[in-house]
Amino acid sequence: VRGVERRSLASIGLTGAAMFGGRWLVQFVASRRARRPVIPRLFWYMSLAGSLMALSYFLFSSKQDAVGVLQNLLPAFTAAYSLYLDIRHSRQQREAGTAR
Repeated sequence: VRGVERRSLASIGLTGAAMFGGRWLVQFVASRRARRPVIPRLFWYMSLAGSLMALSYFLFSSKQDAVGVLQNLLPAFTAAYSLYLDIRHSRQQREAGTAR
């Protein structure tokens, strides 16, 4: 059971790392299409999910690496806050458009 648990946590950690890194590809494609720097909402979702998955690996694996925890805690908070701001801004723009 321990080996399965370890492989599962490693899969979660690796998927999180891939998602966190893959967000740059999403940003690149969006910016290329817009012909200007753009950070799409998917970037923030991928940042948050990737950070939380990597954070769970460092918290619950046998390593319990404090450096890994700190390395993923701040990006998770930043991504969550940026996602909140993006959603709130979109809602405000939508409401301003319907108020006219």
